[in-house]
Amino acid sequence: MSQIALTAARRPERQLRAERLIGPAAVEQAQALRFRVFSAEFNARLKGAERGLDEDDFDAWCTHIGVRDLASGELVATTRLLDHRAAQHVGRFYSEEEFNLHGLGHLQGPILEIGRTCVDPAYRSGGTIAVLWSELAEVLNEGSYSYLMGCASIPMQDGGLQAEAIMQRLRERHLCTENLRAEPRTPLPNLDVPANLIAEMPPLLKAYMRLGAKICGEPCWDQDFQVADVFILLKRDELCPRYARHFKAAV
Repeated sequence: MSQIALTAARRPERQLRAERLIGPAAVEQAQALRFRVFSAEFNARLKGAERGLDEDDFDAWCTHIGVRDLASGELVATTRLLDHRAAQHVGRFYSEEEFNLHGLGHLQGPILEIGRTCVDPAYRSGGTIAVLWSELAEVLNEGSYSYLMGCASIPMQDGGLQAEAIMQRLRERHLCTENLRAEPRTPLPNLDVPANLIAEMPPLLKAYMRLGAKICGEPCWDQDFQVADVFILLKRDELCPRYARHFKAAV
């Protein structure tokens, strides 16, 4: 467990701590938080919804980490991590349900996949993500992982206008298929979007880009969540120095 605690900006009473979520009860807390966030924001079709949970077959093979508010005891952020060894037992990475990952077998070094990241709406600040990143850094360091990969979502409730506008920027600045090419199993519908259309990049996707991650192709349409999932790949030795402090022990 990371002992880092952070006081949220402008909310001095908030003490946040990162931790590993070990055992069925702790994992269920993460699944409950995921359900609340994903069902409310995306009206997602979730396995386990009848019990107020978001759960799937990958959960049992993942390392779950989270951020807890020490004052209330509530879990306020979570993500899960699947490494290459666990993926071999499952038979695939979670991302492979949405993408054909060309070149995956040629990546040099251990791989860690991140997914199902969510933050309680009341705690969406850079501070909360920094605390979550601190625990991710511990896992990266312990496993000496060379690559971090996964998906970041863009809402599709507007039919895809926001997704296409954001993709125009990502293609220009952050596209790289040299190490891996992600081919979506369900591409987005073609849309004509004005070149001057401005769309705000979702916070998690923005955080990945600031760390130095690249997108590896076009997004996949996840119809259960009504989002466009963008596949990202972060090469550990290309981590942006400006943000390396969030991964203090992992670089």
